[in-house]
Amino acid sequence: MIPSVSAFAAQGFEIREQPTYTHKMQLDKERVIGYTDEKEAMEQAIYKIILTERFRYIIYSADYGIELSDLFGQPVSYVCPELERRITEALLWDSRITSVTDFAFDFPKKGVVHVAFTAHTVFGDVQAAREVNI
Repeated sequence: MIPSVSAFAAQGFEIREQPTYTHKMQLDKERVIGYTDEKEAMEQAIYKIILTERFRYIIYSADYGIELSDLFGQPVSYVCPELERRITEALLWDSRITSVTDFAFDFPKKGVVHVAFTAHTVFGDVQAAREVNI
């Protein structure tokens, strides 16, 4: 006899989102110690996503990270809208991030683009930034 899926689902199971509880990174001391949750964990997740080059590390899935290496040598008029699109795409893979807005670009020196943005998460808004060599 083949089991009925509808009878199994009708048993009243509750589907819950997994918590964001994770190890805490202390970037200034270059170590991992303790644990963190919710908004602080989201700040870490965003930081890791935008600093991880996509497809470079076998430990991560093909959906994790951002592709930035091919922007080197491209004109600023191409890089700025591409950065906005790629950052948004990379972050929206995380279901806890609802949108990415308020992009601001700065050019502190030749060959460098500094991008700042706001990621809206289920735990609150997170301000983030990244410098990209072009």
